[in-house]
Amino acid sequence: MVGIGFAALSAACFGTLGILGRYAYQDGLDAYTTLFLRFAIAGSIMTAWLFLRRESFPRGKNLLSLVIMGAVGYTLQGLCYLLAVKYASPGLVALLLYLYPVLVAGLSTLVFKEKIGRVKFLALALALIGTALTVNPGGGQFSGALLAIAAAVIYSAYIIVGARVMREVSAFQSSAVIFTSASASVGVMMMVNGPHLPASSQGWLAVGGIVIFSTIIPVVTFLAALQRIGPTNTSMLSTLEPVVTVLLSAVLLGEVLAPVSLAGGILIILATLLVTHNELRSGNA
Repeated sequence: MVGIGFAALSAACFGTLGILGRYAYQDGLDAYTTLFLRFAIAGSIMTAWLFLRRESFPRGKNLLSLVIMGAVGYTLQGLCYLLAVKYASPGLVALLLYLYPVLVAGLSTLVFKEKIGRVKFLALALALIGTALTVNPGGGQFSGALLAIAAAVIYSAYIIVGARVMREVSAFQSSAVIFTSASASVGVMMMVNGPHLPASSQGWLAVGGIVIFSTIIPVVTFLAALQRIGPTNTSMLSTLEPVVTVLLSAVLLGEVLAPVSLAGGILIILATLLVTHNELRSGNA
């Protein structure tokens, strides 16, 4: 139940990223600067937290895996996503990105020999259909679709690698390394493109919100969920994210919540309840 709670909290917090990101862009930031500030500040906070807990950084293969997860996985996934929305509608990109629970389920059967029963298959189908309805996908160029699929594939590999590493390190240790290494790689891109810092306190508040609510809390809780309920369940529960994004867009930005999006949200919640019930029944057994 704790793992389920962590996964749901992670999805809810990740769902704030698009909203807070829009506030940041309105204050003059670009994607590269926003990503750099996001990871650099989060990495500094998590490193300080490790120092206070007297917890050391991981070493050896675990450290290398985490550096690759941050510098390569997180960075490439974010870059593919940013490029995809230039050539395809945000709805289509979001739908294709949320193919990753299906990919994670398949990879888990190959890597971890995890059994995917009928309940999980049903939950995957409901979550995918619900995501399609929630994000209201539109059209776009073929290149945009390919970039979105690439983002889903990279994120799936990131989750599988994370599931392996989390068997030996804590969520705090892994988060500190992932954030720090991601900030280094994104920082290079920012310097090439030129930094665009916030023009006012509103922009810095948006950055602060991204660091706390869209980065530290969701990543730490996501990794903690991986430890407790595995990659497939964690990925399926993460499909709550677009529901949160759509609801926040309606409340904070005044966007109209279409009936089709509401229906999609209901299907995603139903998929979440199926996973939760199945996991609790397995735990009790």
